[in-house]
Amino acid sequence: VLNKYFPPDFDPALIPRRKQPKNAQQVVRLMAPFSMRCNTCGEYIYKGKKFNARKETVEGEDYYGIKIFRFYIKCTLCSAEITFKTDPKNTDYSAEHGASRNFEPWREEKAVEEEDRLAKLEEEENNPMKVLENRTTDSKREMDILDALQDIRARNARNERVGHSTDLLEKIGVQEDWDEEDEQKKREQEEDEALVRQVFSKVAVPTAGPSRSPENAPSDPDKKKANAPKSLGIKLVKKPKVKAIS
Repeated sequence: VLNKYFPPDFDPALIPRRKQPKNAQQVVRLMAPFSMRCNTCGEYIYKGKKFNARKETVEGEDYYGIKIFRFYIKCTLCSAEITFKTDPKNTDYSAEHGASRNFEPWREEKAVEEEDRLAKLEEEENNPMKVLENRTTDSKREMDILDALQDIRARNARNERVGHSTDLLEKIGVQEDWDEEDEQKKREQEEDEALVRQVFSKVAVPTAGPSRSPENAPSDPDKKKANAPKSLGIKLVKKPKVKAIS
């Protein structure tokens, strides 16, 4: 399923967690990392053959903190169980149970190193001058290694001093930037305050309630009606009073 519906009130924290055993096995798909032969039926299993294997972490074994894993597979002919482990030391895999590996490269390397060591000892026993040459060569190699190590230490110390000075310069530069920002903020704040004072100084603030002058005093509506013709330029003529005849 590519898309799933999640309701609006979905809370993943409320999902109960499933308790798994401490060393649970996982089913993984892998290929045989080396050619092997089954010890039960003698069937050859070649490198690259695919299996559905069970994977687990080996308890109590590690290589400088690197975990070691064990894999369980079954023989393709007799279904006998075969196990092999990771080998971080040789960056390879090692057969553990049910099968034997056809070829282990590190064994040949060990054999070649042992043969070279024995041949060197035999040559030194028969030729004293060869012993002196070998000692001289070893001493020169040790001196070269010590010189290279001293150069590395001096370079690291120089880089460390440069790093400290660089960090100090960076801190000084950051502090200067902060000081410039603070000064700029102060200048902007002072300019804002001066602008506010200037604006408020131009606005007249009344000290008491507004005084009413005779011109601004509210007029009587009757007086307005009486004065309306005069404002329009109309002259009113008063009618003479007629006395009643008794």
